[in-house]
Amino acid sequence: MSRIEKKLLHYMGKALADFDMIRAGDRVLVCLSGGKDSYTLLNLLRLQRIRSHRKFEIFAYTLDQSQPGWDDAPMRRWLEAHDIPYAIERRNTYGVVLDKIPAGKSYCSLCSRLRRGNIYRFAEEHGFNRIALGHHRDDLIETLLMSILYSGVIRSMPPKLLTDSRRHVVIRPLAYCQERDIIQYAEEQGFPLIPCRLCGSQENLARNRVKALIGELARDNPKVPSNILGAMANVQPSQLMDKDLWDFAALDAACTTPSDPAGPEQMPVAKHRASAG
Repeated sequence: MSRIEKKLLHYMGKALADFDMIRAGDRVLVCLSGGKDSYTLLNLLRLQRIRSHRKFEIFAYTLDQSQPGWDDAPMRRWLEAHDIPYAIERRNTYGVVLDKIPAGKSYCSLCSRLRRGNIYRFAEEHGFNRIALGHHRDDLIETLLMSILYSGVIRSMPPKLLTDSRRHVVIRPLAYCQERDIIQYAEEQGFPLIPCRLCGSQENLARNRVKALIGELARDNPKVPSNILGAMANVQPSQLMDKDLWDFAALDAACTTPSDPAGPEQMPVAKHRASAG
């Protein structure tokens, strides 16, 4: 086992434990897009499964979106060589995206929704109770900044998510893993990658600008990326301005004044949204 494999397994194992991602008997649908992240996730989960004496199942699911030049023959050979059960479904989501999105605009949002819908359908039809995605630490922190800068929302990708339908639990075991380590690992393993010809063909995407910004800040302070990740686990609602989370109107009634030295009988409490995410 190489140094980089040990490192990635360590951080993935920590994420699995910290967020109770996989339990004995779970059937995990691992989404294999053909990129470096999903190959890394699948291979590490395969090794983790061996370590656990096969206490959980893994199954690789790939959506062939009918992109020009798609060739999954090397992927099939790799999956079969590693004795990983899999399914590759063909759906023309590529054509739908090109038809609906004007040239020059980002395809990512619609492409993701279509892909996600097919993943959820397949998981439900075949009885998988976990859906594993290959998003890593850098994806999480970039998404947080993109949401703040471009959408005005504090939101990212949680390591474990109950979907709005409450039918699926989505996990991201690579939440603590750095992209640079994944790149090194993918090169070391020689994964038969299949490039995405949708996102990769568009320039000046917001994610690239945010990635460059984080990289620039990290050159001055290497702790910036880990600090952003840590901030997602250290949210202080009373220091923000979301009226759905904090009852600002009740603050005056709770304030201790000279004329009321005994103080309030009851402090206001933070509100809680009843949302599955």
